[in-house]
Amino acid sequence: MRTPISSIRNLGPAFETACAQAGIHSAEELRDLGADAAYARLLQAGTRPHFIGFFALVMGLQGRPWNDCKGKEKDALRKRFDTIKAQTKANPQAGIEAELDKIGVRVKAT
Repeated sequence: MRTPISSIRNLGPAFETACAQAGIHSAEELRDLGADAAYARLLQAGTRPHFIGFFALVMGLQGRPWNDCKGKEKDALRKRFDTIKAQTKANPQAGIEAELDKIGVRVKAT
């Protein structure tokens, strides 16, 4: 059984949609990947990098509220975020493909 990504604390429908575009379709898949690898996949799929989104993901996977991240822990997460962002090149086609999918132009692979 697949548990929706939005069942994880801090992660709502928009994040769930971004995950689906990155090929992550369940809370179990997201947990198995871990925050760093999952966020890298989101960036590769065309999601714009946003630090708050990253640390909300990290905190959510720990079962903590997004605003629980402070001080040295937040500084360390910022370094992780910057590293992921620097090492991940977005796929420029991902944004185009997502828009084509929305209007039903592309045939989705099964």
